[in-house]
Amino acid sequence: MYRLSRTFIASAMAIIVSLSAINLASAATADDLDEDSRQALQALEKTHPMAESLSRTAKAILVFPNVVKAGLVFGGSYGEGELIEGAKVVDYYNTVSGSWGLQIGAQSYGYAIFLMTDDAVNYLKESKGWELGVGPTVVVVDEGVAKNLSTSSLQDDAYAFIFSQQGLMAGISIEGTKVTKIER
Repeated sequence: MYRLSRTFIASAMAIIVSLSAINLASAATADDLDEDSRQALQALEKTHPMAESLSRTAKAILVFPNVVKAGLVFGGSYGEGELIEGAKVVDYYNTVSGSWGLQIGAQSYGYAIFLMTDDAVNYLKESKGWELGVGPTVVVVDEGVAKNLSTSSLQDDAYAFIFSQQGLMAGISIEGTKVTKIER
């Protein structure tokens, strides 16, 4: 009985945290999102020199400065971001994921996807939601991949960097992520 009560309380807390985080994330104005995305991209470029190099050659950059994730067996995440072409914000997007598996915790993070080809940019703009893993090839860049990338070795449609991770999320889960255009 005690174990069941602890599980119920932990589940309720995870749901409350998730709902309040989603509410906070969706409350951002376009100006707030522009500022947060600009700052996140600058910080990413300072900590990852390859991100700075990619930003000069990318056709567009999809930036999600703050994504909140929480879960206890069932989990989810939500964040809002924008598509930047050159120095201009052209559209706003959200990222939503759901997961199921052995997991517990909550965290926040940001991510940026550098779209390197016109096909990748067009796919994002023309699709009614881009399911990551379907469509353009996305390479998640970590320290090992970044050391082996050069402007002559870039061959994929998109490169993603995850940054500003805070919190603790542990477990093994199956997850799907969808990026969808929103109005701001």
